[in-house]
Amino acid sequence: IGQDEAVRVVADAIRRSRAGLSDPNRPYGSFLFLGPTGVGKTELCKALADFLFDSQEHIVRIDMSEFMEKHSVSRLIGAPPGYVGYEEGGYLTEAVRRKPYSVILLDEVEKAHPDVFNVLLQVLDDGRLTDGQGRTVDFRNTVIVMTSNLGSQMIQEMSGDDYQVIKLAVMAEVKNYFRPEFINRIDEVVVFHALDEQHIAGIARIQLQYLEKRLAQMDMKLAISDAALAEIAKAGFDPVFGARPLKRAIQSEIENPLAREILSGHFAAKDTVRVDAENGRLVFAKG
Repeated sequence: IGQDEAVRVVADAIRRSRAGLSDPNRPYGSFLFLGPTGVGKTELCKALADFLFDSQEHIVRIDMSEFMEKHSVSRLIGAPPGYVGYEEGGYLTEAVRRKPYSVILLDEVEKAHPDVFNVLLQVLDDGRLTDGQGRTVDFRNTVIVMTSNLGSQMIQEMSGDDYQVIKLAVMAEVKNYFRPEFINRIDEVVVFHALDEQHIAGIARIQLQYLEKRLAQMDMKLAISDAALAEIAKAGFDPVFGARPLKRAIQSEIENPLAREILSGHFAAKDTVRVDAENGRLVFAKG
């Protein structure tokens, strides 16, 4: 929602791979996602895993803030012979060996030690990596997504500007931080917009579908009016944190009072829960 350019850029890169036009000796796709917190970077990764590999279980998520020290490279690819932890294998290499078809999400990549980037360069260039035990791990069937908050402040300040103008400004900051050979090996650098209240309403509708599914398991239906949806969007909107407060808003405004109503026996199986807004508050009624 609200990230049409980002979705288009990722879709184009995946189409190139599917059509057999991209280098077969490199990963299926490699992306650097830039943008403020709570704008959908991780959600797009989940959608990618769903589309390509039919399950969100195929996401290997690694928080790169855990790899800030020089010695942490051995945690990624495994310790060399004679060192502690040699038998265990590396976090990244073992994950890909077990799930060769996966989306690898490297969160907050800018926090990693420069030596970690040397390892990533090899993956992005050759599509393979040799672990601490000397075994070659194949990355050609993976999609590598790196996320970063670089330029977040700039994206929020320029939120009304043209996408290309924002991207140029953010790329200037990215080039100051990352080495040129690293940027040049990435398929696409994708800049995410800051979200506005209109987008949050659309995201709220998607989030409420999960609640509808849970109620459907209890043979109940959920009907939410546009006024109630607007009220939830208003409660869950924060220009700094994006869509992150939305889940809390849905919990406090809908799930908590609804749980009380269900446990008190007001709603039961076969009922339709109607949610509307009155005087800035949500009201529940039996349909």
